Amino acid sequence: MLYTLIGKKIGMTQVYDAENRLVPVTVIEAGPCPVTQIKTEESDGYNAIQIGYVRKKAKNMTAGQNGHLAKASVEGLSQLREVRCKEEPEHAVGDTLTVSGFEEGSTVDVVGVTKGRGFQGVVKRWNTKGGPASHGSMHHRRIGSIGLCQDPGHVFKGQIMPGHMGDKRRTVQNLKVVKVYEDKNLILIKGSTPGFNGSQVLIRTAKKTRVKA
Repeated sequence: MLYTLIGKKIGMTQVYDAENRLVPVTVIEAGPCPVTQIKTEESDGYNAIQIGYVRKKAKNMTAGQNGHLAKASVEGLSQLREVRCKEEPEHAVGDTLTVSGFEEGSTVDVVGVTKGRGFQGVVKRWNTKGGPASHGSMHHRRIGSIGLCQDPGHVFKGQIMPGHMGDKRRTVQNLKVVKVYEDKNLILIKGSTPGFNGSQVLIRTAKKTRVKA
C-alpha cells in the first residue's frame, strides 16, 4: 500500500540542508489520520482503507456519520478519504497514521486542487502572443481566428479558448521530503505544491520514483 496521509498546506519557507544550501520548501501539517474502515475483496470487491481528518464536533455531524465513526471508536472527523491497496490492508480499524511513516530524503506525491483564477482570456490562460499593442488595432488581447471558413466549416477540437482557469485536481510527483517533525505533525517538502495556503492536500509515497544513474 502507498502510505497516504491527509494534510493541510501551511505555506512556503526556506531551510538550510546538510550542505548549507538554501532550499525552498512547502510546510504541510499532515495527520494524524485514524483508520475508520477496512475494505477487502471478500466483503467489498476491492482492497482499501478509509482514513479521516479535520476534527469537528459530533453534534454538528449527522447521525449516520457519527454511527460510522463509532465503529472505529473515533468521533468528529468531517473529511474521509479512501486509499486503494493491491493486497489486503495491513492496518486495522482504529490505527492512527502519522508523519512518522515518511522518511527524510524519500520522495512523495502531493495531490491537491490548484488555485482558482476565474474566467480568463487566452493571453493569461494559454500564454498566447496577442495582437499589436499600437493604437487603433482593436486586437490587443483577443484570440483572433479560431477556425476555417467553408472547409471544414467548424472549429477543431482542442482549440484554445477563453474560459475558467484553475480549480482543478493536480498531482505533483517525486517531491523530496526535506524534514519531518513528528511532534508537530509537520512535513517539509522541497518545491511547491498545488493549492492555496490552508487548502487540503493528499500526501503519499511516490508511485513513480525516479532512478538516478
